[in-house]
Amino acid sequence: MEDQTNGESVQNEHNGVVMPPLQPLPPISQPSVWDGQKAILHPPQTHQPQLDEDIQTAKKLVSFSITLIMIVSLAYAGFVLFDGDALTGYRPGDAALDSQRVYSDLIQADQVNLNGAGVTVCIVDSGLNPDHQDLDGLKVTKWKDFVGGANNPYDDHGHGTSMAGILVADGWMKGVAPKVNLLVAKALAENGSGDDTVVADAIDWCAENGAHIISLSLGGAPGILPFNFGNGRSSAQAAEDAVESGIFVIAAAGNDGGSDDDGDVATPCSETAVICVGGATQSGTHWEGSSVGDNNGRIWPLPIITPRSDPHKKPEIVAPAKSVAVINKEGTWSLSDGTSAATVYVTGAIAMLLQNNPELAANGTQDDIANINQVKEWIQQSSMPRPSQTGHDDNYGYGLLQIKALIDAANAEE
Repeated sequence: MEDQTNGESVQNEHNGVVMPPLQPLPPISQPSVWDGQKAILHPPQTHQPQLDEDIQTAKKLVSFSITLIMIVSLAYAGFVLFDGDALTGYRPGDAALDSQRVYSDLIQADQVNLNGAGVTVCIVDSGLNPDHQDLDGLKVTKWKDFVGGANNPYDDHGHGTSMAGILVADGWMKGVAPKVNLLVAKALAENGSGDDTVVADAIDWCAENGAHIISLSLGGAPGILPFNFGNGRSSAQAAEDAVESGIFVIAAAGNDGGSDDDGDVATPCSETAVICVGGATQSGTHWEGSSVGDNNGRIWPLPIITPRSDPHKKPEIVAPAKSVAVINKEGTWSLSDGTSAATVYVTGAIAMLLQNNPELAANGTQDDIANINQVKEWIQQSSMPRPSQTGHDDNYGYGLLQIKALIDAANAEE
């Protein structure tokens, strides 16, 4: 066969037939239809630019939606699921809820059907923000601002709100004794500092306004600055006067445990009849930050400490102090370390004891310290010592708070 290019004929070598030249096909890039005789070319459709624009718009919408979902997911994780030291959002994280359950079981709070009703507790601290959702419905019986003179409760530091929540919260967080009559004295400033004479005035105010229990987390507040000690009436003197009139004063041992320990518990926790509270962890072990008590006495360094005897050795008792779930003045939740929290747990336990045994509460008369000494003996008997502990331990006190055992010890005397 002889090939002719450029559309010319092709001759068949076998039969001599000459084939007509083939018609060239239309370019494949151009759409065409067949009308029965010839291919008809059509130009590209004019709607293609609009389609491209629609596709780009759809891509932008999808991209925006994915970004929005990611932002919402991160916000949910950060505001709800984050279980670190700054749990925020519409509910506490799992670590806070777990901590609450663990400690409630550890100190037998879930074994007692009492709520502190009829007992008046006064908290001396940095104030109270009552707007937290877990304080919804809370009624502050009396309020006194020794710093700014404000007529309504507030808290510009936050520590007081956190401590009050351990006692009276009734929402996601459950207070130890939520039905107490609550007095609040603001004696600490915005930076957490306070004059010892102002604290003394606040303690006196609590006593004058019918407090059965005065709760002082001052010596064990993380971030709280030391008192400015002056020449006026001291918090130790005010606490001593209160207990002599039958008012229970519960105070924090302090948070300088370990290598930085100054050798004794904080003031006014060091006063003889004050119930001094050290710290324990979720497993019931001693919290290493809790201040140690000096019960053998010393002349130096100052102040001079005389030897302490049972049931007044310091600290008398330990309670939850490590990763304790608390509410915050901003309306959120967090985990807190410190003997401040431990103090409020014991405050709640004593409130339930007085609810169950109202004859132990102060009746306004002087020289009624006998009931306090009796309760301290029950604390010594009912607290759970750590393994192999015999007698008092300078770090662990007489043992870990056991609320049901404490109330049972009081009832056994009847």
